[in-house]
Amino acid sequence: MKFNGKSLKNLVSIYGPSGNENKIREYIEKEIKDYVDEIIVDAMGNLIARKKGNGKKVMIAAHMDQIGLMITHIDENGFLRFTNIGGISPFVSLSQKVMFENETVGIISMEPMEDISKIKLSNMFIDIGVSSKEEAEKYVNIGDVCIYKSEYEENENTVFTPYLDDRVGCYIAIETIKQIEDPKHDLYFVFTVQEEVGLRGAKTAAYRINPHIGIALDVTGSGDTPKSKPFAVGLDKGTAIKVKDNSILTHPKLKDLMVDIAKENNIPYQMEVLEFGGTDSGAIHLTKEGVITGAISVPTRYVHSTTEMASKNDIINSIKLLTKLLEDNLKI
Repeated sequence: MKFNGKSLKNLVSIYGPSGNENKIREYIEKEIKDYVDEIIVDAMGNLIARKKGNGKKVMIAAHMDQIGLMITHIDENGFLRFTNIGGISPFVSLSQKVMFENETVGIISMEPMEDISKIKLSNMFIDIGVSSKEEAEKYVNIGDVCIYKSEYEENENTVFTPYLDDRVGCYIAIETIKQIEDPKHDLYFVFTVQEEVGLRGAKTAAYRINPHIGIALDVTGSGDTPKSKPFAVGLDKGTAIKVKDNSILTHPKLKDLMVDIAKENNIPYQMEVLEFGGTDSGAIHLTKEGVITGAISVPTRYVHSTTEMASKNDIINSIKLLTKLLEDNLKI
């Protein structure tokens, strides 16, 4: 299987913070419309793409939204104060460029502080290069959202880019949709909204679909950088099969089935025991009477930073595992 860097580059480059997923949804819909039987956009903004089959109803979820910064105040000199949309670190954000939906660019800076270790988002501001509130309001208004502005890069083994979380999950879903020609099961590929602010899109989509099985596609952390906290997941060691995170204990039958399929098909894999965070799986498995749910994760360094890093092989192996799983009889 060949890695499609152009497709991933397009996905990570499109503006789409939580609550503002229109542009990325339109792009994904164009990419998959010829490969699915039905497409629905629900009231929340989730893109639900169905590939009809006669087996079990399976929901595959990857979230479209990105973390971002929402403007809360514009001072008389045109400097912008902001709050976070999702998990934003002040230390990661300092001196970084940001971009608004209208392509206005700014830089994040801070008030003078004697002890920078105490910095909070409330001590920071965005400078868009204007000299007054009136001038700033020509470009930005209260409630507008910006995202980190960074470039996609890759080498032979690795991608370096913002917003692998979770455009890489969207990439895996899209590539799998294109590969499965005659689905054994009734497949619902859901590109969800507002995951970064509380798994909101997955919650409503799962209620609508009421699947037998749920599978989330997302990133996870890595424990392979110098002096990192012990965590048995690293880059280029295989796709990660989730055991737990703060939102779910993966259903053991589905977890074991993923392991068996990986072994049978010589797909490199790792077991992911994450002590923080969560994915759309956390919302799916609590739907109605409960749903057998698991997750396939891409090991990623520097999650929620301006440049995240992942192995091309791990991404490819995630596609292979998902494809083989959906082709299985799923007797669980």
